[in-house]
Amino acid sequence: MLRSILLKLSESKGIAHWVTTNASTRRMSHRFVAGETLDEALQAARACNDAGMMATLDYLGENVSTTGDAQKARDAYLEIFDRIAQEKLNANVSCKLTQLGLDLSVEFCEGLVLSIAERASTCDSFLRIDMEGSIYTQRTIELVKRVRAQTPTVGTVIQSYLYRSESDVHDLLSYGCRIRLCKGAYKESVEVAYPSKADVDANYVRLMRILLPSGFYHGIATHDPRMIAETIRWAAEKQISKDDFEFQMLYGVRTDLQRQLVRDGYRLRIYIPYGRDWFPYFMRRLAERPANVGFFLRNLFRGR
Repeated sequence: MLRSILLKLSESKGIAHWVTTNASTRRMSHRFVAGETLDEALQAARACNDAGMMATLDYLGENVSTTGDAQKARDAYLEIFDRIAQEKLNANVSCKLTQLGLDLSVEFCEGLVLSIAERASTCDSFLRIDMEGSIYTQRTIELVKRVRAQTPTVGTVIQSYLYRSESDVHDLLSYGCRIRLCKGAYKESVEVAYPSKADVDANYVRLMRILLPSGFYHGIATHDPRMIAETIRWAAEKQISKDDFEFQMLYGVRTDLQRQLVRDGYRLRIYIPYGRDWFPYFMRRLAERPANVGFFLRNLFRGR
């Protein structure tokens, strides 16, 4: 119930304004968001590299309403790739299609994505297309396949809570697409998504077992020790090298597990979000860890 409420609130512009103008909650957001500027995100990426971790940078934003805003987001991503190359960071980039105009025009959005993917290629890097709510899944997969036909420097995300995900994995693998596997963080109906956590977890393991032996380099994104342990066990059983896949985790989440994986010799990439439009992302992180809600509310009302 609480998770559903938080996910619903993440869509409210009124609540977003209230929260993002509160000094206390802005400070609290730094637990999950590197900052509001690219320089802050690059600093966080450098710290990750120094700790033996890779990074992926995400300029926060979604569901833009004008082509101008989408083009500004495109320009921001081009700058990220340029700065990563200039500063010689071990990092790539993640983005959302609705930030690049998917709600406005698929063709327009695809053109922007292709220009970013081509910059990634020039910088010898990689662009990951994040997956959003299930209403965007088909359009996202089809767009990624079309862009990937022109450059191999693009991949996407599969969410294990969707019934359709196994079919999507096989489809994307047939295109040689690199996949980030996660559980999923959006509110979905029982018509499209598993309502039971046990079923989501079981599907996660099933999809991981398809991805790792596929011959392509994938990201196993989880903070769940059981999913991590099962991935390690399966990789060992199938004699899959630690260099043939990577774990991925969110900035500020389970830093203890992050350090342990690095100590154990596994490749680990940290998802580093930044930007002023941090509220929806922040609320989804609270929904994943409801224990943080009390702390959040105390800080929110303390600052009013």
